[in-house]
Amino acid sequence: MRDPEGLLDTSAVLALPRLADGLALPEVSMICSVTLAELALGPLLAADDVQRARRQAQVQQAEADFDPLPFDAAAARAFARVAASLRGAGRKPSARSFDAMIAAIAIANGLPLYTANPADFAGIDDLVVRPIPAPRT
Repeated sequence: MRDPEGLLDTSAVLALPRLADGLALPEVSMICSVTLAELALGPLLAADDVQRARRQAQVQQAEADFDPLPFDAAAARAFARVAASLRGAGRKPSARSFDAMIAAIAIANGLPLYTANPADFAGIDDLVVRPIPAPRT
């Protein structure tokens, strides 16, 4: 049974064009402002013009397709719990700052998190993680 709504992390957004099975996603997919920020970083870190153009197209597609959820006061409070969970699991929250903020937004909005990298979210209390198949490039 599909979730009615869900938050896609950056890996899920990048996988969208290659997903063979749309049923692996919620009925309504959402992204957050942190995912958009992470996508926007991609073109700035590109190794060459071809990669930069591809990454810029991904940013523009995400901006066109989604109205991102904000990192608001509720997410900030949830972020503190996420950081504490990560520390309790022996992980460094600063090393996974984008992921921790995305997780906080999912928790604050009561949404499951869809990701192609579920291990990135291990050890976070109160987060419902829905792995999606990592499509081959």
